[in-house]
Order: sequence, then structure tokens, then C-alpha cells
Amino acid sequence: MKYFLQIAAYLFHPLIMPFWGAAIYYSITPRFIEPDLIRTKLFEIAIITFLIPIITFFLLKNLTVINSINLTNVKERKFPLMVQIVLLFLILKMVYSPYDSPEMYYFFVGILFSSLAALVLVFFKFKISLHQMGIAGVTMFIIGLSIHFKINLLLGIGIFFFCNGWIASSRLDTKSHIYPELIAGLFLGIIPQIIMLNFWL
Repeated sequence: MKYFLQIAAYLFHPLIMPFWGAAIYYSITPRFIEPDLIRTKLFEIAIITFLIPIITFFLLKNLTVINSINLTNVKERKFPLMVQIVLLFLILKMVYSPYDSPEMYYFFVGILFSSLAALVLVFFKFKISLHQMGIAGVTMFIIGLSIHFKINLLLGIGIFFFCNGWIASSRLDTKSHIYPELIAGLFLGIIPQIIMLNFWL
């Protein structure tokens, strides 16, 4: 059971969740999108939201700004979150447009606001669960896509609800977070995505 819980922390790492959201969108959208364009977009997202943060992590670790990728100390979260926010702005400027792909554009706007809220809480020395925030945001996005495209995604939504609980259990088991931090992560992931639904639903 311990290994099963630990898998969740890696499978649904916050850095991977934007890619998960994009991959799910392209797999269910009824609109025709050129396969080459889909591959390009996913490649760009993988580089900007995963590869660059990993490189930045090793740089910050060499500079002793952070100690581990788990960011157990709330102070260590400041610079990684700042980098993530800059990279999200880059995606909104270079990768997606509110006119060509409103669903994906506002999905990333929601992630941006979640990240900004997490950064603000760092200055108040409150460490929310970024894992919970990430998967909660994607779950809400899938619900929005189901309504928007009028597609029955109950099975997928159910799986993601299970994964939300899986992540929460994993973070509690490793003593990475306490209940208030998980609850805060849940709401900070969901609320921005709900607000963004008004712009594309």
C-alpha cells in the first residue's frame, strides 16, 4: 500500500498536470486539429512546464536555494513558483490564443491564478499542497469540457475524483502535508478553473 500511495506523487506531480490537461483536451475535443499541430503544442507544453522547471531546479539546487525537489520548506517554494508563473505567462503569450483555442488558453489562465495564489501564501508561510492543487484544477477542467462539448465523461471524471483522494492519501501518508494544506490546495485548484469557465463555456 505504501508504494501504491507513493506512485501518486510521481504520476500526478504538479509539473506534469498541465500536460495531462492538454493531452486530455486533444484526445476528446470534437474539433478537427491537425495531428502535427497537436504534437507541436504538446511538445511546447512539455518543454515549458516540465523540462525547463527541471533544469531550473538543478540550477537552484546547485545555488543552494532549494534542498530537494519536494520543496518541504515553505521558503524554498518562492523561486520555483516565480519561475512557473513566468513560464505560464510565456505559454499564454506564445502557445495559446483566447481566439484560436479558448479552452486551453483559459485553462492555463486558471493555472496561472492558482500559482499566483500559492505564491502569495508562501509569503504568509503557508504551504499548500501543489499536488492537490494541480489534480483538482485538471479535474474541474475535464468537467468543464464535458459540459462544453456535451460529451459523457463520467468515467474519466470518476477516475480523476479517485485520483484526488489517492493524491491526498499519499501526501498524508508521507507527512508532506496536513489536512488544511490539502483542502487549500483543492480549492485553489478548483476555484480559478470555475471562474475561467465563464469565458469559454
